[in-house]
Amino acid sequence: MAARSVDSVVDTTHRPVTIFGPDFPFAYDEWLAHPSGIGTVPASAYGTEVAVIGAGMAGMTAAYELMRMGLRPVVYEPDRIGGRLRSEPFVPGEPEVAELGGMRFPASSSTFFRYVDQFGLRTRPFPNPLTAAAGSTVLDLNGETLYAETLDDLPPIYRQISDAWDSALDRIAGFGALQDAIRHRDVGELKNRWNQLVTEWDDRSFYDFLATSKEFGELTFRHRELFGQVGFGTGGWDSDFGNSMLEILRVVLTNCDTDQHLIVGGCEQVPRSLWTDTPARITHWPVGTSLMSLHHGATKAGVAAIRRIDDDRIEVVDRYGDSREFRAVIATCQAWLLTTEIDCDESLFSQELWMALDRTRYMQSSKTFVMVDRPFWRDRDPDTGHETLSMTLTDRLTRGTYLFDNGPNRPGVICLSYSWMSDSLKMLPHSVDRRVDLALAALRKIYPDVDIAGHIVGKPITVSWEDDPHFLGAFKGALPGHYRYNTRMYGHFVQDSLPPAERGIFIAGDDVSFMPAWVEGAVQTGLNAVWGVMRHVGGATHPDNPGPGDRYPDIGPLDIGL
Repeated sequence: MAARSVDSVVDTTHRPVTIFGPDFPFAYDEWLAHPSGIGTVPASAYGTEVAVIGAGMAGMTAAYELMRMGLRPVVYEPDRIGGRLRSEPFVPGEPEVAELGGMRFPASSSTFFRYVDQFGLRTRPFPNPLTAAAGSTVLDLNGETLYAETLDDLPPIYRQISDAWDSALDRIAGFGALQDAIRHRDVGELKNRWNQLVTEWDDRSFYDFLATSKEFGELTFRHRELFGQVGFGTGGWDSDFGNSMLEILRVVLTNCDTDQHLIVGGCEQVPRSLWTDTPARITHWPVGTSLMSLHHGATKAGVAAIRRIDDDRIEVVDRYGDSREFRAVIATCQAWLLTTEIDCDESLFSQELWMALDRTRYMQSSKTFVMVDRPFWRDRDPDTGHETLSMTLTDRLTRGTYLFDNGPNRPGVICLSYSWMSDSLKMLPHSVDRRVDLALAALRKIYPDVDIAGHIVGKPITVSWEDDPHFLGAFKGALPGHYRYNTRMYGHFVQDSLPPAERGIFIAGDDVSFMPAWVEGAVQTGLNAVWGVMRHVGGATHPDNPGPGDRYPDIGPLDIGL
């Protein structure tokens, strides 16, 4: 029997270079932990108000660190704190939650886990396919159903696919040498090798990598098809086949797809803890100050307009018409909202940056969850020895089904369906009850003797991120050729060369990062914006602890030109 998950605190003492390693190998975790702090502002700037648009992880990270620096963040949020770290409880106050956005966090997300550990939150290994945390995995593809607890339990074709993938990564991308550079935090070696891959693979897709590789070329289309449907680590890859291969190389290089953890009780606890925490080390504000206390308990409403008043002032108007002027603004909302939901002065950004913001391509994603009376899937069939229900990957409309066990004496949670792109769009028009019916009908074909519906209790929960006007999609998926756009967005926080009319507003969020869909990108771009605001109001980092903007000229992303 596979080992059960055990609550744990993820080890943050021996981290690889953090998730931005390839493009900008700056050690954010070390910068944040340094005894000198991440920087100071002059006393004359204490209490200066800074607008923070969006209360997701990027916004809350930025607001928290600005407060600790002695500035006064003013957070605007149209919905709820957390953004796409959205944990919807089935029963208020109980740990059974539907993780509607982020749900699995790789151990290499070292900056994010600094906050997780700071707030004493518990973690468990995420029940990904073919992991001990899952216990068992069922692959149901092309009408064939296979049960496995490890990769070796599957037919040889799956080992062939796994070996071809590993071999192609190492031969084409120099994967082993790159990971050695990451492990040793060898910035020079990492940059040299990664920059070469940027020039080779920026204009080429993931599927191009597979189809033109010697390793997969020696196999059949069926191998590529199975790889797309199943993948390794987190599940299928086919919804990413059209994305830039650089996106995929970053994911596997930084181990985003391995050693993943969930936050017990829900990941939304992290941004909410940033909102309520009273840091012991804080400048200007009295000990006991929190973001919540500075806001008298609630954020400002969503933003309706952002306008330039003069070189030193930017006006932010909320949806109720309240207008405030700020020296600096951090916009962490998804990029399209600056065009669709917010009346944003065009002059605030260059036309080149507007091009990048508007060309950002978001991927669709939907999930449907139910709570069940107990983790009945742990029951074993007396004849086969198999678990009753398994983490399931299929080519049916559910695509991925995940099982969450909080112990034998508590209810369990099933993510009946987690799907992306066209599979997600199939769910878009349907009510939550219809989605549950469709998912159960698909799973019934895989498990004809299992009465999943008989175990369901309470109300189901679902989400389609593309249907939410505050998001318009789940996360960015960069297309071939988008590296230039990403470089413009990511480097915007370094503003010394910008004209005065474009300074003072900073963008952040995982869609600004080079690692969309991973919370570490939100955390680190939020910290970039903090560095930018600090500089904008006359502050600086300590000489012993240079920040991301200080290091950007030396190790910033490769400029591959027009």
